[in-house]
Amino acid sequence: MTTAQKRRARARGGELDDCLRACAVHSGKLVGSVDRRRVELAEQLRKLLVAWGTTATNAPAPAPTGATALLKRAVKGAAAPSATLGAEVLDALLAVANKALECGYDDELNLALVVSDTVLAQRKNSRAGWRLRARLMEALGEEDEAVEAYEKYLGLTDDDGFGVRARVAGLRLAGERERELLDVLGRQVPGAAAHARGPATDVWAAGLAAHAAGDREAAEPLLVGALLAQAAEGAPVADRQELLAQYLDLRLADGGDLSALTEVVGLYAEQRRNRMRGPVADPTVGGVRWLTLGEFRNLIAGKSVCLIANSGRVGASSMGSEIDDYDLVVRFNSYRIDARHTGSRTDIHATIHKHGFNWDQRVTTRLVFGGVSGDWKHSLRNRLVPGAQDNLGDESLRWPVRNIGRLSAEEWSGIPTTGFNMLWLLDFLDVSPTLDLIGFDFYESGAYRVQAAMKQPITSVHEYTSEKEWVMQRAQRVTDMRISLR
Repeated sequence: MTTAQKRRARARGGELDDCLRACAVHSGKLVGSVDRRRVELAEQLRKLLVAWGTTATNAPAPAPTGATALLKRAVKGAAAPSATLGAEVLDALLAVANKALECGYDDELNLALVVSDTVLAQRKNSRAGWRLRARLMEALGEEDEAVEAYEKYLGLTDDDGFGVRARVAGLRLAGERERELLDVLGRQVPGAAAHARGPATDVWAAGLAAHAAGDREAAEPLLVGALLAQAAEGAPVADRQELLAQYLDLRLADGGDLSALTEVVGLYAEQRRNRMRGPVADPTVGGVRWLTLGEFRNLIAGKSVCLIANSGRVGASSMGSEIDDYDLVVRFNSYRIDARHTGSRTDIHATIHKHGFNWDQRVTTRLVFGGVSGDWKHSLRNRLVPGAQDNLGDESLRWPVRNIGRLSAEEWSGIPTTGFNMLWLLDFLDVSPTLDLIGFDFYESGAYRVQAAMKQPITSVHEYTSEKEWVMQRAQRVTDMRISLR
């Protein structure tokens, strides 16, 4: 039985009412927690319980009487005898499960499993549900189940905005290389087969004891046998990786003739690399030109620039021809093209590194923003489409507000949006005779995005009020659709 199967046996959600009550009980366990991730989970659980109470009783949302009152209401069965999964409750459940997954603790992973099972039992074709299941299986080290769930998700969508195909390719290739590695070790150490039936933990302990006693000849087949047994037992990926790393550390520390390890180390590195970032078909990304801050400045100098918001106001603006008249058209993240309303051209695509909407759309320049260098590099390797851009911002352009402007969290408490990073950069460089914002109402008119991104939340971590104040302080002309900073 795999780790995920064992967890399900302990934490199966059953009917929707049972799952919701499990969430309510877990909410009570989080009262007083100082762990930031659990505090955020508690807030999502609170929102779920409010949505559940409202939906189940067809009454207005319950007054905010605190977590204890909500918990009592839930456990006593405030919901109807057979609750149904409406859109509001579904979204709230998915938010709970995603936060539980971020926590990573056993109790929270069990809760995420309960929610995942329930969501997919109620909505078999839920794209968000299958992606959640895949990420959860990956966290539990169940890669075969993760790949299966990712493929279910891909079968339900035409827009792979989260880079799932690359993730699946990486997991598959990593699994193949790991199996090749074990096959090589099995051939190099024929005596390991006698110990491959396990149990892996006992065999590994015996191998370590022999190695510590200086009997390397006896230790080698035991250690490799434990690796083979672990794979046969279906151990989670993290456990297999840990033992492989320990084995290689022991072999390398022993010295001697290490030529036999060359192939093994190469396979080990390749399977680790592919689990982290997937295969890279074209490392040069189609011969892209990397832009420094100075080179980007030269690219835009003297040109009129418009920045197009992903707002409902733009989607009904009929400004397409006016937008196309600017020298440079800048669009953001999951922008949607409608020639009549939004214009037809994209010169600069500014996007956050965390999702991959529109990375395959042909643009002249792509700027990818991200706060953490390692995560930013990981996304570039996985998401960039060779030939989809001529120019690509380098690390000097990775996080303009923080890295160029040196605005700390104390000076600017919220995480700067993609739009604000781009606008701040253009204002800082100050080489554009025209700098216009089209349709920027800071989501007052709702979002206008590609269909696959329409359910993405308007995140609360951004300081939209502060960004709006910054813009209006610098505005020289303001109309219903246009804010001119130059």
